[in-house]
Amino acid sequence: MEAEASPFESSELVASLLASTPLLSESWRLCSVANAAAPLGFVSERIGDVGYFAFSACSIQMITEESEYYSTCRNLVPLDSAGAGDGDRPFSVLTKSSNSSINGEEDEGAVMVHAGLLNLFLFLRSSQAFKDQMSALINGSKSIVITGHSIGGTTASLCALWLLCYLQSVSSTLSVLCITFGSPLLGNESLSRAILRERWGGNFCHVVSKYDIMPRLLFAPLESCTRQLHFLLQYWQMSMLASSPGNFGQYFPVLQLGEEEKAHLFSFISHHNLLVSSVAQAEAREEKANILYWPFGNYMFCSQEGAICLENAASVIEMMHLMFMTGNPSCCIDDHLKYGHYVGKISSQFLNKKSFLQGEVIPESSYEAGVALALQSSGISKQEPAARPAEDCLKKASGMRHMRTPSLNAANLAIRLSKVVPYRAQIEWYMASCDKSDEQLGYYDSFKQRGSSKRDHKVNMNRLLLAGFWNDVLRMLENNELPHDFHKRSKWVNTSQFYKLLVEPLDIAEYYRSGMHRTKGHYLKHGRERRFEIFDRWWRERKVGPEENTSMRSKFAGLTQDSCFWAKVEEATEWLAHVRSESDARKLALLWENINNFERYATRLVDCKEVSKDVLAKNSSYSKWVEDLRELKSQMQQIHPQFPRFRDGA
Repeated sequence: MEAEASPFESSELVASLLASTPLLSESWRLCSVANAAAPLGFVSERIGDVGYFAFSACSIQMITEESEYYSTCRNLVPLDSAGAGDGDRPFSVLTKSSNSSINGEEDEGAVMVHAGLLNLFLFLRSSQAFKDQMSALINGSKSIVITGHSIGGTTASLCALWLLCYLQSVSSTLSVLCITFGSPLLGNESLSRAILRERWGGNFCHVVSKYDIMPRLLFAPLESCTRQLHFLLQYWQMSMLASSPGNFGQYFPVLQLGEEEKAHLFSFISHHNLLVSSVAQAEAREEKANILYWPFGNYMFCSQEGAICLENAASVIEMMHLMFMTGNPSCCIDDHLKYGHYVGKISSQFLNKKSFLQGEVIPESSYEAGVALALQSSGISKQEPAARPAEDCLKKASGMRHMRTPSLNAANLAIRLSKVVPYRAQIEWYMASCDKSDEQLGYYDSFKQRGSSKRDHKVNMNRLLLAGFWNDVLRMLENNELPHDFHKRSKWVNTSQFYKLLVEPLDIAEYYRSGMHRTKGHYLKHGRERRFEIFDRWWRERKVGPEENTSMRSKFAGLTQDSCFWAKVEEATEWLAHVRSESDARKLALLWENINNFERYATRLVDCKEVSKDVLAKNSSYSKWVEDLRELKSQMQQIHPQFPRFRDGA
């Protein structure tokens, strides 16, 4: 799948799409059906070209004892632990991106998710029913909506992440949208950042009602109120089952909390939501913060008066607190069961434009009017204490979204690109001068063995400046500051490819020159910057025009078409050294297999003229490797004439 599957530029478009189409109402209908089908855990249905897959809110007990779940309900585990035992890596795209840094800084931390809900999804995914139904939707739909209510919503989020990872791995263009209703949070801030990096934030819309306590639960340490939580979830699940027409008269919500316990739980969650909101604002100001759970995607907050949609995580957390504090102990529990009512209100109110109440002062600007209408839709009255901070929150969220448009950012990047082109030109000049040098080392080896001349220093500085520019490009892309199709635009795809082919050999040379391979391991597995891997993907997924054919080259390429060629030469050089000293027959056979495979690969590149002429320079690392291999095979033929396969490269 393409790296970014979302067609949305902002949460406002997501909200308009959901409110003006059947997506929201159909998703909730399927959630209700799934809640009534708790033993299975999910249902699926296809309506036209859209496939729906809904998870039940009543399925957590399928995989764990209640006492164990409630006592560890905030536990986080690394997402890459999923399938680690059997080699299955269902979320490898997300976990791989989180373990590498664009700016060369330390890792931001592992992607962590709720342990119980990860286990639940993996359990459901392993069933044959899941495989059959999901396969049918993938093969028979143009787009898939994954949905769920309550715990089923968080399971739906995990399912959507798995499906996005899978579709990207098979380069599918199938679109995916995840809609959740009153779902608890899923994971930490590293998860949110990983989703932004993949441009998947617009694929998620979390519908949260004004007072619902469930989406706010995981902001608080719940170990001290597991009994109340147990009764609460039991009450919700039995209420959902009882509300189904097919189950009428069979289930009754007999387990309820007393008024005193409700009040204690409401006060406890309110207090910790306030603390988390304060910390989130510190995070937004780039101060040090540490919050266990962090939102991602778009959040649609709904009330009796309408709905608002936010995408900035700090604003989402603050709005969760401000809307919740206007409620009371009873409505915060009952609101979790009223999403059908809110969905109907959202769809009907979209058809009737909002207006200011009679007697209200009309704002002077359209911006102020928009903020006022958003506050009205949140259901927070101007007379309530939460009104002023809620208005400030909406202004901050709006300011972050409209500070600079993605198209303007892209235009400014084009100007910045023109200013760094001279750095690239100077590196090209350096490459040409290396090809003409009497030392006949070639581009790669000249830089690897460079001295302290002004020219060498200048080239290295240009390499670092170009890396900084492209890191900024990727940072902006991952923060949704650039157009959604930026990575498909031919100008940027071609420019990034040229940069990679020109500069990555210098990065490889610097890696081995500084001895990093001795401490970290070889470049390909342990040293390659993530920007080059991203540019590889851009190039693979580009639209190939008819002018790009596969005819043979008549002369050597200006740049070697495999930007990692020199890293492979370095590994092959080490293999040759080990062959001379290895005595273990099995290891020796493996070394020769690797050597012969690389020899065939390199020979094909040279024969197809897909290498630049510096590769064949007399004193280049590759030329020396070819000579060493020829000499070693000759020696072995003299010692072991019964093994001609080594001489022939078989």
